[in-house]
Amino acid sequence: MEQFILGALTKCVQDNQGIRPSQHGFMKGRSCLTNLSSFYDQVTHLVDGGKAVDVTYLDFSKAFDMVSHSILLEKLVAHGLNGCTLCWVKNWLEGQAQRVVVNGVKSSWRPVTSGVP
Repeated sequence: MEQFILGALTKCVQDNQGIRPSQHGFMKGRSCLTNLSSFYDQVTHLVDGGKAVDVTYLDFSKAFDMVSHSILLEKLVAHGLNGCTLCWVKNWLEGQAQRVVVNGVKSSWRPVTSGVP
């Protein structure tokens, strides 16, 4: 079921130009290697043309832990997602709870309002 929803989401976002052609992560047929190759070609072209190139690397590996569910749903609507698919995503995100256990002591359950499961 998740693969079906992923396909619907990807098509919707691509059709509404929510994903730029330069996007490599999470795209079929693209990877870190295709991103690196594209980046290398662009930098090489600039350096060969005598241009200076500055590079900044950022680590977004924990970014998905911070995604607000309500903002995510708003963005999906803004990109044209509606109907059953939107309801499925909303139901998938809602009703999640978590707690912390330290040395056998358990915290109370808290609703999860951010992060992508």
